[in-house]
Amino acid sequence: MPASRTAARAARAWLIALVLAARCAAAEPIAALAVTPIGDGAYVFIGAQEEASASNLGAIANVGFVIGDRCVAVIDSGGSPIEGARLRAAVRAATDRPVCAVINTHMHPDHVYGNGAFVADDPQFIGHAHLAASLAARSTTYARALQRALGEQAGDPQLVMPTRSVTPDRPFSLDLGGRTLTLRAWRTAHTDNDLTVYDERSGTLWAGDLLFAGRIPALDGSVVGWLAVLGEIETMNPRRVIPGHGPFDDWRAALAAQRRYLRALADGTRAAIRAHRTMSQAMQEVAGAEHDRWLLFDGYHRRNIAAAYAELEWED
Repeated sequence: MPASRTAARAARAWLIALVLAARCAAAEPIAALAVTPIGDGAYVFIGAQEEASASNLGAIANVGFVIGDRCVAVIDSGGSPIEGARLRAAVRAATDRPVCAVINTHMHPDHVYGNGAFVADDPQFIGHAHLAASLAARSTTYARALQRALGEQAGDPQLVMPTRSVTPDRPFSLDLGGRTLTLRAWRTAHTDNDLTVYDERSGTLWAGDLLFAGRIPALDGSVVGWLAVLGEIETMNPRRVIPGHGPFDDWRAALAAQRRYLRALADGTRAAIRAHRTMSQAMQEVAGAEHDRWLLFDGYHRRNIAAAYAELEWED
């Protein structure tokens, strides 16, 4: 696509987001998300362990923010424009410091559709170097899915693209004033655009969907890469890990459970391929023992097998 056309589309998306933000500002006061403090100046909202719907307004992922002496960083913005506005209200209830960064941990819509609520704050929108392309490729599909799930509550969903990228070979330090966040872009794992955020002051790693707790992991990248990344996160040994979904009370147990599932997925898929089973047959056979250990298993497990099969079929 010509650069001029790409720039024009980006400008139009930015203008739409500004209009949406203005509408939110002119509307009645919005109820703030019920965030939980997790350390000095850090807050998290734990999303519903459900699929997006009109009843939960797409608020199914864990989102939050970190307050520095100078400004605030939002870490994932939520699954709908309404949730983004409610998250912004929670920020404003906690501090009057400006929002200088909105960080997206990956492309999935439950983590990015609240971005538009923060456009008027003029922050940096930060993500993995692959995030923009991944969002652009899925923008129409994501908008239709959100409108189906939320109906009128979806409004006119628009994706706000990153204005700053982080590459896997170069972690980025974000200074909030007396508080530094370290942003790390990972090789392909859960997706090809996973980003983590480490808050040095509270010892908290915001893992995005590199970690699921209770809800079945959703593979949209590489099962081999994801298992390797889990090992690196374990080696980092943070004091606390905020998963993309589910509670954050025991990250080591959550990581062990996810590793068990991903290993069963990989090993079972390899065995099916060696036995010359088709993908459809593998979907009926692989890792069935995991069924009762995860929420939303039936909605995602077969997709995970399909993704693993496509990856491992050509493995050396």
